[in-house]
Amino acid sequence: MNGFDWYAARAAGVVAYALLTSGVLLGVLLAGRARLPRWPSFAVTDVHRFVSLLTGVFIALHVYALLLDRYAHVSVVTLVVPGASSYRPFWLALGTIALELLAAVALSNLLRKRLGHVRWRRVHYLTFGVWIAATAHGIGAGTDATAGWLRVLYLVSIGSVALALTWRVGRDAVTPARAPARRGRD
Repeated sequence: MNGFDWYAARAAGVVAYALLTSGVLLGVLLAGRARLPRWPSFAVTDVHRFVSLLTGVFIALHVYALLLDRYAHVSVVTLVVPGASSYRPFWLALGTIALELLAAVALSNLLRKRLGHVRWRRVHYLTFGVWIAATAHGIGAGTDATAGWLRVLYLVSIGSVALALTWRVGRDAVTPARAPARRGRD
């Protein structure tokens, strides 16, 4: 290919990151039981699931295009073994780690009923690790990371996730814990 694979890999990576950020934001909103006007919670849940699936599709496109590219020298081994790449090994290792953590989260979604809600939620927290590793991977390995438009995307993404997490933690701090349900009479 005449560079198309490199452009496709970069574009798919940026789109995957934007979708991942959107999925994280929707997840934080859902976990905090945010109310969105005119949107029932089941609709937000469905959008969150769809965005998560679409993120996986664009990550797969990103990886596939990198496997085709001759410049980055990404191989199946570098997709499985963090640090195995000779091209920007640390930054690609973060991408590999993000990919593997995301696979664990996806697997937990498939096994949600078997895991139970508490275990599933604990595994689901790995999504924050995925997002952090993907952010660092994009900034460190991305050839467009110094472009103004991409810097804006990273700043908006980091700011949005930080703001959402601050809201979520603050909401927990001011929301009283529910009293256990009573059985029978006093």
